[in-house]
Amino acid sequence: MSKNATEFDRRREQFLRYLSTERDASRHTIDNYRRDLLEFATKTFDDFADIEFNDCVFNLAMARRYLVKLNKREKPLAHTSTMRKLSTLRSFCKYLVREELLEKNPFTMLDSPRRGRPLPQVLNVDEVNLLLQAPEQFWHNAKATDAKIRGSAEFSAARDAAILEVIYSGGLRISEAIGLEAENVDLPGQSCAVKGKGRKQRMCYLGPPAVKALGNYLAERQKAGLADKGAGGRIFLNQAGGPLTERSVQRDFKRYLGQAGLSIKYTPHALRHSFATHLLDAGADLRIVQEMLGHSRLSTTQIYTHVSIERLVAVYNSAHPRARHGLLIRLRDWCCIVFSTRICGTTGAVALPRSGELTFRQCLFVSEPKLPL
Repeated sequence: MSKNATEFDRRREQFLRYLSTERDASRHTIDNYRRDLLEFATKTFDDFADIEFNDCVFNLAMARRYLVKLNKREKPLAHTSTMRKLSTLRSFCKYLVREELLEKNPFTMLDSPRRGRPLPQVLNVDEVNLLLQAPEQFWHNAKATDAKIRGSAEFSAARDAAILEVIYSGGLRISEAIGLEAENVDLPGQSCAVKGKGRKQRMCYLGPPAVKALGNYLAERQKAGLADKGAGGRIFLNQAGGPLTERSVQRDFKRYLGQAGLSIKYTPHALRHSFATHLLDAGADLRIVQEMLGHSRLSTTQIYTHVSIERLVAVYNSAHPRARHGLLIRLRDWCCIVFSTRICGTTGAVALPRSGELTFRQCLFVSEPKLPL
């Protein structure tokens, strides 16, 4: 650390070392926390050298002033970004309390802004199929335009098809997919071990299309002379033999969306969202999906049940003759209850709003006059 480092700089770096060594935080998390803390200091204090770590300085009023400044930016922050920055400060002040520099954590006393979580962006099954075919089609067209890229095009097509198949088949995050190592992939067993958030490991399953795509990619990698150049044992490499980056995957993903005729608003994470939603659509147990996604809390996974409900209502609205007679609004509440009951595996009584209790079987056969108004 620089000789000119302030007390704040020293405390910040101590906190980040604590996160790295004792909490096993990822490099991505450390970088985000460092940026958030620097922004906090510049927005809250006139001079870093004057920052004192005591309860007179780090108090609720200071926390409120910082929140106001976050909301007064020229370019408004996304709600999730605001919540992340407040979470960073809560963790930092918790560390200061642990080090006995503060008695209270002012950010735990702050009423954080709350807003309903947006539903995740999900592709339907046909759109996923189009997207998974796009790398081969994109690079086939590229070869036709420029014959000199034939070898690199075949390598890129096989690699990117394998990445998309693995993400969708196992519900992986981008970082988990590009971080896969050869020793953690069992092609005969159709599974792989991935390291997720908080360095937690979980098993992910690879369907036959993903296994086939991985086999094709590994063959192309060997043809390109990269079989022994895996950076740190990584499976997915760039054409120079180095590790693939998230940015390059995101850039190529936009190309494949265009090739498939899909909206470029989607990100690779949409395949993970689609993985979870399609499982629930098919009747998978919510807790099993939680395990597959590596979520520590069931409430995080439950957002996908809302996506499935939206799809269920949309199908009803387009297909059922009664939907054309003003039944949709009332049916929507009923569908939510019945669908949630199916997902959670409940077989007992279901309470409809402003009504008595009906059994699950009776709910399925409720006629229009009996629905709650």
